[in-house]
Amino acid sequence: MDVPHHLTATQLLAAYRDKALSPLDYAASLIAHIEHWEPHLKALYAYRPEAFLAEARESSERWARNDPRGTLDGVPVTLKELIATRGTPVPLGTGLGDQRPAEEDAPPAARLAEDAALLLGKTTCPDFGMLSSGLSSFHGLTRNPWNLACNTGGSSSGAGAAAAAGYGPLHVGTDIGGSVRLPAAWCGVVGFKPTLGRIPIDPYYVGRCAGPMTRSVDDAALLMTSLARTDRRDAMRLPPETIDWTDLRLELQGMRLGVMLEAGCGLPLDEPIRLAVEQAARCLEAAGATLVPIAPVLTREMLDGLDRFWRARQWSELETLTPAQRERVLPAIVDWAEEGARLSGVEAVRGFQQTLNMRRATEAAFEQVDAVISPTTPNVAFPTDWASPTNDPQRPFEHIAYTLPWNMGEQPAISLNGGYSDDGMPLGVQLIGPRFADHLVLKLAKALEQRREIAPRWPSLPTGG
Repeated sequence: MDVPHHLTATQLLAAYRDKALSPLDYAASLIAHIEHWEPHLKALYAYRPEAFLAEARESSERWARNDPRGTLDGVPVTLKELIATRGTPVPLGTGLGDQRPAEEDAPPAARLAEDAALLLGKTTCPDFGMLSSGLSSFHGLTRNPWNLACNTGGSSSGAGAAAAAGYGPLHVGTDIGGSVRLPAAWCGVVGFKPTLGRIPIDPYYVGRCAGPMTRSVDDAALLMTSLARTDRRDAMRLPPETIDWTDLRLELQGMRLGVMLEAGCGLPLDEPIRLAVEQAARCLEAAGATLVPIAPVLTREMLDGLDRFWRARQWSELETLTPAQRERVLPAIVDWAEEGARLSGVEAVRGFQQTLNMRRATEAAFEQVDAVISPTTPNVAFPTDWASPTNDPQRPFEHIAYTLPWNMGEQPAISLNGGYSDDGMPLGVQLIGPRFADHLVLKLAKALEQRREIAPRWPSLPTGG
């Protein structure tokens, strides 16, 4: 058997069925593995190993009786701390304000509990989920396991680090402008942002999605079987639909695949990422797809407009804090949001209007093609203690130009590893489909994963203190 923490969720479930491994044996091995990694990464919040072991023991007893309680019985999972779990505070990366324990599970947590997945712990995020960085005034600094001097990205920073380091096979993040796909790219894992409403979420908001972060496309699909079930607490949810998420067979012959190498604005594209995307596109072309170069969907006006709206929105939250509390928020966020106090209502509304312009542009892209391939990030890596790839609070979104439009347009998009730079850092490749074509995007990702044939490779455990 492989090293336990290298097993996928599918492999784990097979091992449980065959009595080759018990959930308790796996949990004990996983805890020992995390003890070595976590002092370096700081990816976890509300991590309670004794409670996790107790649940694993109960799961082992069920498997011994051949009576698993759910489809994920005994499989560890982490949830981003923004996803409420009953009995645990939701600090929003800051620990400010009312920190009473959550009274109920948010929809993703509730679905996983129904399927008897074992909650390993929560994962870290930056203040208010408003940075693509591992920086947090509450959690501290979460580092990238591929290189501790490099950033995880965010805001699902802990989930990206935990997935790459092998903290179990299943992780769930949230994404409003790239917060699942960006850390997935920089940490070399799979990150799937579904169509808005496909995975019910609470609180819900324009563009906000929960999504799987895993080491394989198969595990992302497996997670969808739980997460995509309906929940009326999300007023933006999609109607229930019967989908066999784990059936990832796809015939590529005749598919028109748009190749979008330029973002339209933001940071310039690093050459290693361009080459990785081009190679990925050629793999799919060799399998039958027709490649169609397409123009960017984002403009400078769109990105700047949304930036202004988000500043005003964030300032409205900061304004509820006392001056002493505001001083505890990361300076990069305060410096960025302060302009929101000076914007007029008309300027904020004009900024929000750009979300609709993005929606129009992204929808139009699929008049020509069935799916799109692009970079996930423009840059290979950036320093671990930076608030963003520019580290400039006045230019905080220059790196989200490839991911943001698909949140505002509500299309499903997935990032998966497309290879490595000369320095050994992962290179993210993104696949996007039309609204509601979530299953197609997962199938296309599986096809690419199989055809790229990148040898399994995961970060080495740090040595020393």
